[in-house]
Amino acid sequence: QVTLVESGGGSVQPGGSLRLSCAASGFTLSNAFMGWFRQAPGKEREGVAGISNTGGTSYAASVKGRFTISKDNAKNTLYLQMDSLKLEDTAMYYCAADYPTWGGVLATMTPDYWGQGTQVTVSS
Repeated sequence: QVTLVESGGGSVQPGGSLRLSCAASGFTLSNAFMGWFRQAPGKEREGVAGISNTGGTSYAASVKGRFTISKDNAKNTLYLQMDSLKLEDTAMYYCAADYPTWGGVLATMTPDYWGQGTQVTVSS
């Protein structure tokens, strides 16, 4: 059974940082394309960052240079380091897996599995 469990969300002031984690089970990250998505109230879910099975990364233009996606295959865990956070980054953040797959980029990711989400709130 595939499960994705996010953690690390919270409240932070503009300019602050947070690190999200996504613990995966039931499959191995080395055979998956992993992504982080977010959904703000009243808006559609959007892709934020993705990482391929070989470690290639891709980002939405709105977060490029501020967010960093990474993974630890040994721990089967996905991360999202978020720096220089802005008010507009406030959203529910979801971990997603496209498995099994090899290569790929965020723009063409078709998730098969989703986590339950973790809330990120940026406010002054």
